[in-house]
Amino acid sequence: MKTRLLNKLSPAQLIIVYYVVSVTISTILLNLPVSLKPGVEWEFIDILFMAVSAVSVTGLSVVDVGQTFSTTGLFLLMFVLQFGGIGIMSLGTFFWLILGRKIGLKERQLIMTDQNQTKLSGLVKLLIQIVQIILFIEIAGAIILGLYFLNYFPDWKEAFLHGLFLSVSATTNAGFDISGSSMIPYAKDYFIQIITIILITLGAIGFPVLIEVKEYFSRNHYPYKYRFSLFTKITSFTFGALIVVGTVLIFLLERNGFFTDKTWTETFFYSLFISSNTRSGGLTTMDVNQFSEPTTLLLSFLMFIGASPSSVGGGIRTTTFAIMFLFVINFATGNRAIKVFKREICEEDIYKAVAVMTMGLTMCFLSIFIMTITESLTISEIIFEVCSAFGSVGLSLGITAKLSFTGKIVVMILMFIGRVGIISFLFIIGRQEKTGHYQYPKEKIIIG
Repeated sequence: MKTRLLNKLSPAQLIIVYYVVSVTISTILLNLPVSLKPGVEWEFIDILFMAVSAVSVTGLSVVDVGQTFSTTGLFLLMFVLQFGGIGIMSLGTFFWLILGRKIGLKERQLIMTDQNQTKLSGLVKLLIQIVQIILFIEIAGAIILGLYFLNYFPDWKEAFLHGLFLSVSATTNAGFDISGSSMIPYAKDYFIQIITIILITLGAIGFPVLIEVKEYFSRNHYPYKYRFSLFTKITSFTFGALIVVGTVLIFLLERNGFFTDKTWTETFFYSLFISSNTRSGGLTTMDVNQFSEPTTLLLSFLMFIGASPSSVGGGIRTTTFAIMFLFVINFATGNRAIKVFKREICEEDIYKAVAVMTMGLTMCFLSIFIMTITESLTISEIIFEVCSAFGSVGLSLGITAKLSFTGKIVVMILMFIGRVGIISFLFIIGRQEKTGHYQYPKEKIIIG
């Protein structure tokens, strides 16, 4: 009966079901006695909140991770972060392949939906490469950070535990930390910051981009020139531009504020680190409350955009922002088609970008509206928390633990939708795209 019911669901609907199941399992795992330090007690809503935050790799937390979880609990949390970061279908299918199970059409459709792909061919190879790349990045990051943390911790076990956790948290863009104060203890350690920024970027820029770069360096191109896809070009340019523009704007907004008594080096790294983390990282080297309101609103906007598609991050995604920006520019200049990098963007992708942007703005507005009623917080604090949850970033002005029951539910929904993606969320309504069998006469209406 259950199998027949699942077979009737569309791939997008099944993905949602699997993520709900993963949240349920994560809730159980994180609440096991062996996962918690002695004497730790917490309410079910807080356990569920942490599970959703971990599966969605957001990093918003209602408890101090380091003071709540035992060493076993930290490893279980890192295990949950793998499902959230790599994707439940990608990691699940990887285990199926290890066990020798055949990957059928249904599984390939689920992988295609989970990774936001447009074609069925090459999906198994894609997910194998994704898992291999992410695990390689995490292991390399853990070794580098673990060795470096020997300068901070006298015990090599503690040093490598901190290195492994930071590597996994940064690569999956989870934003959790076990120090209790994010990256503030390393505010002047630029080596750790650079490694962390690299790990966050590799996780958030998109798996297809990483795979194309890997192929570029691993094959002999002569006599042919390797051509990167339009997706990689738009994603990489937009991703980099947002970090650079964010860094510059943060510097300009805070040069007479938080940065007044800081050196040029301190100012640069504070700006760069927080700008990079608004993509989806969620780690910070300072108390975000020290920023002015214009800066927190800027960070909210950057978090709303989020990471790239088919990555560990959330938000409307960088390609959506790029297409909408190009659409407005082209419309203003009288061009009907969007042309970029000697290619023309499909009309269907423009429709998707409009739908994602509209739904993203609508969901965030409704969430802000509800929370202004249920929470005794300022509007800027609520906007910041909502955008952080939707972008699965994890930055906070310190209000997460203060949220009411309703506020936590709202934030959990945003984190969940931010992770599975708005397109998948919209496709819950219907099982597949529909083509009309007839048309009505077209008629123009007045716009704007």
